[in-house]
Amino acid sequence: MSSDVLDKLAQVLESRKGAAADSSYVASLYAKGLDAILKKIGEEATETVMAAKDGDKDKIVYEVADLWFHTLVLLAQQGLTPEDVLAELGRRFGVSGIEEKASRGQNS
Repeated sequence: MSSDVLDKLAQVLESRKGAAADSSYVASLYAKGLDAILKKIGEEATETVMAAKDGDKDKIVYEVADLWFHTLVLLAQQGLTPEDVLAELGRRFGVSGIEEKASRGQNS
């Protein structure tokens, strides 16, 4: 079910790319450009951290959903899909985090 939701959401986000800025929230983010999308991701990441610090599980879920949503907007804006991220996670599965980070070199 979860990847089905991601796929459906990705399709909706893709469809909003050509929409008028005043027709939807996502279309307005696309119209404002990359910096507006990144700012929103930063805000949602901060709100997620604050919810976790408060220990409110319902709020954590709510804020992570907002963070994921805005990250999916970024992926779509950049011509990427949730499948691209899932493929990368699949590639990393079973690889030690220490090994994976070392494979990226010192600049990562």
